[in-house]
Amino acid sequence: MQKIGILTGGADCPGLNSVIRAVVHKAMQEGYVVTGIKNGWMGLIENDLRIVDLRLTSGILDRGGTILGTSRLIPPLQEGQMQVIHENFRRGGMDAIIAVGGEDTLKIGLELFRHYDIPVVGVPKSIDNALSGTDYAFGFDTAVNVATECIDRLHTTAESHHRIMVIEVMGRYTGWIALEAGIAGGAHFICVPEFPVHIENICDSLKARHKRGKTFSIVVVSEGARVLGHDARMELDDRRHGHRVGRIGELIANLIEENTGYETRVSVLGHIQRGGSPTAFDRITGTRFGFKAVEMVVAKKFGEMVSLRDNKMRSVKIEEAVRQHKTIDEDLYRLAQTFSG
Repeated sequence: MQKIGILTGGADCPGLNSVIRAVVHKAMQEGYVVTGIKNGWMGLIENDLRIVDLRLTSGILDRGGTILGTSRLIPPLQEGQMQVIHENFRRGGMDAIIAVGGEDTLKIGLELFRHYDIPVVGVPKSIDNALSGTDYAFGFDTAVNVATECIDRLHTTAESHHRIMVIEVMGRYTGWIALEAGIAGGAHFICVPEFPVHIENICDSLKARHKRGKTFSIVVVSEGARVLGHDARMELDDRRHGHRVGRIGELIANLIEENTGYETRVSVLGHIQRGGSPTAFDRITGTRFGFKAVEMVVAKKFGEMVSLRDNKMRSVKIEEAVRQHKTIDEDLYRLAQTFSG
């Protein structure tokens, strides 16, 4: 009997279990046994495998995280690691691997397909919707809804205390979460990596609101956003704290207070955007992705990734999907700017 391996790599996100569940149901319908690879690609390095069946996937549709566990491996892997993965893949008797993950997970899968002839089908997972080759990746909708709810809650405390609230959301390279959650949550200024901003522009917008009698404001910031003219200050802060991103909200809050005198607070949402139950959209999208991935295995469309285009399930070369980040829609960004000031 033929076997399909499935792994979930990179950071966790809501919707992973819906993919696993759909793969198991569709694969068994097609006559395959499903081998669960524990903790992403690390499971094939450590040969940590188990059979995943209908019993194991019962009742997981609404659960966040992943029943297979995950790990973050940064490509390129060492040659020895790649060889071990190849050996354990063959030893496990698998005929193909469905790799569910983001850019790094898919890049490793692409290298294994190219250089070790491992049949790989990719499934896109991206909290910040940064993968090219697909209109949406599951996990994003849940993250936007969580961020929007948090913005709604912070609106009330900002208004009560007449404060500026700077809300930092995920989005290292692209600003999809900040843009969509900011629009949905009624943010008054949105900062994204694609469009570096001058602090003067932010402050002028906030001052204009105050002149109209609005004594509070919401500023939504992607973790990868940049403030023009303050790179050196940011780099110094990064060296002190040991990382490049995740401090931009604090920087912008301090600059707003310095330049306006308005009381400003910062709230970093962080990993709360990854946790909890997936939205209906992510459950359905994950299910559709898992179903399509098995169809691609049957059709031997290896080296390709499941893609959602115009609400239709398609496939695209993994190479195309990881070639560059999918930047935000400029029309949507201009729409958001309409509500600044």
